[in-house]
Amino acid sequence: MKKHSESRKNFARILVDESVITADQLKEAVQFQKEKGCSLNEAILHLGYIDEKRLLHLFSAYLSTPPLKVLNLVLPPEILKLVPQEIALQHQVLPIGRIENVLTVAMADPLNVVALDDLERITGCEVNPVVALRSEIQEAIEKHYRKSIVDTVEEIMKDSSDIKSIEVIKEEKEEVRDEEILRSIEEAPVIKLTNYILKKSVEETASDILIESLTKLARVRFRVDGVLKEVQTFSREMHNFVVSRIKVIANLNITEHRLPQDGRFRMNILGREIDFRVSIMPSALGEKVALRVLDKSQGLLAINNLGFEEHINARLKDDAASSYGMILACGPTGCGKTTTLYAILREIYTPEKNIITVEDPIEYQLAGINQVNVNYEVGLTFASALRSMLRQDPDIIMVGEIRDFDTVDIAIKAALTGHLVLSTLHTTTAPGSVTRLINIGVEPFLLSSTLIGVLAERLVRKLCPRCKEELQASEGIKEKYKIPKSTALFKPKGCKSCLFQGYLGRVALGEYLRMDAEVKKAVNFSRDEGAIRKVAKERGMRFLRENGLEKVKKGITSLEEILKATAETEM
Repeated sequence: MKKHSESRKNFARILVDESVITADQLKEAVQFQKEKGCSLNEAILHLGYIDEKRLLHLFSAYLSTPPLKVLNLVLPPEILKLVPQEIALQHQVLPIGRIENVLTVAMADPLNVVALDDLERITGCEVNPVVALRSEIQEAIEKHYRKSIVDTVEEIMKDSSDIKSIEVIKEEKEEVRDEEILRSIEEAPVIKLTNYILKKSVEETASDILIESLTKLARVRFRVDGVLKEVQTFSREMHNFVVSRIKVIANLNITEHRLPQDGRFRMNILGREIDFRVSIMPSALGEKVALRVLDKSQGLLAINNLGFEEHINARLKDDAASSYGMILACGPTGCGKTTTLYAILREIYTPEKNIITVEDPIEYQLAGINQVNVNYEVGLTFASALRSMLRQDPDIIMVGEIRDFDTVDIAIKAALTGHLVLSTLHTTTAPGSVTRLINIGVEPFLLSSTLIGVLAERLVRKLCPRCKEELQASEGIKEKYKIPKSTALFKPKGCKSCLFQGYLGRVALGEYLRMDAEVKKAVNFSRDEGAIRKVAKERGMRFLRENGLEKVKKGITSLEEILKATAETEM
């Protein structure tokens, strides 16, 4: 590590000494590097201080090795296996040869300390870096690591015992389709590839699958812990067959390619019952498939297991026991709002209570609870479903999302007439939800009369406990974010346990605005978010960034994650 770091410092000095960049530009690049977590050379390139080809020749001169053309190289499989595909993509490196214990690796940034250390640790070899253009390395990785559909299917078929055990749980509805198309997509390679993608998504605990057609090939991406990553590519010719196979399973129209379609299906994978929610959308290069993966075996979380601070859990439980009023969960898409509402319903459910939900779509079937799926095609909207629900003698109502005045108006009237109403709202902060509802058209006095509390949420990635390493943060950074100087901060590294991502799992951040007398007064006499925030802070409310920084101090997550997920105002 020390050897690599010294080389980096020497090269940076050369850039300044040779007037390639100025000292001020170097300082800006170093600051950019710290903020974004990239290498110094990536920062210099991103800021536009130098172009890729000139940097290549400077590296070549510094290392006394000529630039390498990697596109026409023939690389044996045993060499490629030394460096996992994830590492090759992450660091933009390509193993090209090995002599005894020395591994020669083409790199766009041969002084990347993290990459060199990872390569030495993973391969057990001494690494000899040579320099090549980043764009050519990327293309070579695509060429050598990405397998053709034939290779992929052959590999899957060699050990297909698990894939054969995957079974579609058929719904009652089944439509007759064009027999010729149906025969094409029922062929073994298409079924096996589709099953392989679905099985792998469950193994990697992906929340979403994206299957897309590109200009020369098709690719599969998974969203794991909130971050998209590419996991597979295959020939573009197979893309239509895979899409059609998914349409068949989801009972969609296999001959419709011009309009979006939505559906769902259920499968037994790895001995677990998995729900897949399907959205198919036409694009210029072919239909794009997005699947939400819902693993029922994980079960619904209890409030105590959501990851919030104990004071938030206690307040949620107390407020959920109210006989009437409204509780809101807010935040961006995918932050866990619906999961929180399900946890609240689980907390308060008893057979003596009549609970009805209206959702778009229903994500999990809740035992003992009546759930309604909106259907805009037939006029079943949130507002119309709510009107009907109020005639069903409910005690508790959950509205999947408040989108317009009609929905919130009925929800507030329900809360005023003795019902407990739970819902979500797309706002970024808890105080901001109040001003958002006022802007929609809700009178402040109605809000102060009905609103019990608002929970704002975020999900951030947790550092992998096996490989996280200490971050050498400056005193200025710690002072800025009110972190004691003696507190150790950590950053991601990457290992086999976390698939070389540096993060494993996610944890929730939350801020809870409780509508006590002082906050209600602020709502009635001021529509300004800042004024409501000020009163809430005086009443002891802790904001999202404050919550996140506490988790940074405990080593649960990184400072970078918190700064990405929260804003300065959320503190």
